[in-house]
Amino acid sequence: MVTVAEAHMSLDALSLHFVRPEWLWLLLALPLAWLWMRRRNARVDVWKGRIDPHLRPHVLEGGGRGDHRETRWPWLLALALAVLALAGPAWRQQPQPLWQNGRALVVALDLSSATNARDLPPSRLLQARAKLRQLLDARPDGLVGLVAYADDAHAVTPLTEDGANVALFIDSLAPEIMPVDGQDPARAIAFSTQLMQQGGATRGDIVLITDHADGDATAAARKAMAAGFRVSAIGLGSAQGGEVRGRDGDVQRVKLDAASLRAMATAGGGRYAELSADDSDLRALGLLDAGDGDAGAVRGKRGLAWQDDGYWLLLPLMLLSLWAFRRRGAVAVLAFVLMVGVMSPHPAFAQDAGEAGGWWLRADQQQHRAMEAGDRAYRAGKFDEAAQAYARVPGAEAQYNRGNALAKAGRYDEAIAAYDRALAANPKLPDARENRAAVEKAQARQRQQKQDGKQNGQGKDGKQQDQKPGRQQQQQQQQQQQQQQQQQQQQQQQQQQQQQQQQQQQQQQQQQQQQQQQQQQQQQPKPGQPQSRDAQGNPRNGQPQPSPSKPGNAAAQRAAEQAQRERMQREFAAQARAGQKPASQAKGKATVAIESAAEREKREAVDAWLRRVPDTPGDWLRQKFWIEHQRRRMGEDW
Repeated sequence: MVTVAEAHMSLDALSLHFVRPEWLWLLLALPLAWLWMRRRNARVDVWKGRIDPHLRPHVLEGGGRGDHRETRWPWLLALALAVLALAGPAWRQQPQPLWQNGRALVVALDLSSATNARDLPPSRLLQARAKLRQLLDARPDGLVGLVAYADDAHAVTPLTEDGANVALFIDSLAPEIMPVDGQDPARAIAFSTQLMQQGGATRGDIVLITDHADGDATAAARKAMAAGFRVSAIGLGSAQGGEVRGRDGDVQRVKLDAASLRAMATAGGGRYAELSADDSDLRALGLLDAGDGDAGAVRGKRGLAWQDDGYWLLLPLMLLSLWAFRRRGAVAVLAFVLMVGVMSPHPAFAQDAGEAGGWWLRADQQQHRAMEAGDRAYRAGKFDEAAQAYARVPGAEAQYNRGNALAKAGRYDEAIAAYDRALAANPKLPDARENRAAVEKAQARQRQQKQDGKQNGQGKDGKQQDQKPGRQQQQQQQQQQQQQQQQQQQQQQQQQQQQQQQQQQQQQQQQQQQQQQQQQQQQQPKPGQPQSRDAQGNPRNGQPQPSPSKPGNAAAQRAAEQAQRERMQREFAAQARAGQKPASQAKGKATVAIESAAEREKREAVDAWLRRVPDTPGDWLRQKFWIEHQRRRMGEDW
């Protein structure tokens, strides 16, 4: 297996490679076989000169006819071809999935108030965040999950192959997002074990980043080891410790208890290492060993492997077997050919559903493959191919997508039929019903345009022969005048539409301003109404509080919105002049691109409001953990 970086070395058509070169040692047996056959035939030749010709067919092997040298080379050639086939000649390479470490990893990070201690400068929390980034960068493949715990454990991310997704939440990890302060490593180990099992992992590593462990944590580590998951620990802190203020306001000193963490790791079949600036702690825990664990194919990462083409040499072997029938050696040759086929090992590589042969796929895998092919063709603009691919997949969703592809291709009748089949299979498809109505409208407009074109293009053909040249010129002038009048009417209609759009925009702007003022009035606290606050004095009402807007920011937002409206108006005017209609495509599914200007303007306004929502994963995690904490208090399962 070679990497893609070495692909230029594999494209040489003149190169020859043997997959199993050890079989070439059998070529040394060819001279021995030739000597054996020559000696055997020499004995026959001795008797050939002493036996009468009419008795030779009954006494000598082979009847004593012909030259024995003519019977040697087919056997020697067959032996040579068989050896070469077993050696696996290869002169081309094909992309194959690489291999990755299939051992899953869950990191349980201590987010109690003890992580605010500064005995590890600048703080324990910042050191833990840096270690998480270092681990994700050094371990780019494999399943990884993240758990945050204090008095209770919560999943920041489940098991995933995308380490970059886990890294998005690192900067949001802080003790303030935890519902209740405290330290319960036993609960973190049990929750991490459950997270592994939910992700389908049968073996893996659980790594705790904390400063101490108790007896319950040691017992939980022993249970995790029995379930197939190794528990290790990274010591966070120093032996001198540091002072930290808890949520209750008391100041306490927290120290690193390396002995308790080492005992927990020993019970869990893992290792213990103190947090270091480099990756020596990760290597000491064995987290960067690529060969430790099961192997699995990496999706999206591919290499090149030699393809065994030795089976082509079986064709001349079969031709030589025809000669063996004449020489009464068919059974031996057939047995030899079967032996070559059985002894030739066929390497098995992990393949994804996109490249595996259709004969070896289940029905659901074939349907999934056809659906993906349809999606690729739709995105590439090959709507006919997409419709054919969707037709091979049963179900309402496939028929819905097929209708969209047919509508894009302009095959409205077939698109309506596909929507009908989708609604018959699943009546609860509002998108299919709406797209069907939109396609019917588009079909009606198309028919009307064709009829108008026919009426404008039709002349008085039956009377043209009787008309004079002057009469024809008058008709041409009248047609030109009619065309000019139609163009003027179209321009007036476009101006009226633009004026209506501007009026609608002004009305929507006034409504948005009124809604914003009402929201600001509702968000202002009433006199005498207290608000609960956390240790830092922030409101704790379960929802993120909007920051007060400044005059400069408001003016900039209004200017940006005005510029966006002017840009949209220019786009609408350009599309109206070109006779085009705005198009949209829903995320994850193919949709019909039929949308009015007012609908697009409304959608753009909603998108602009959504972009103004602050991207704060910490608030989302705080709300998520709080809801999970309340549910667990009511007795619900994890």
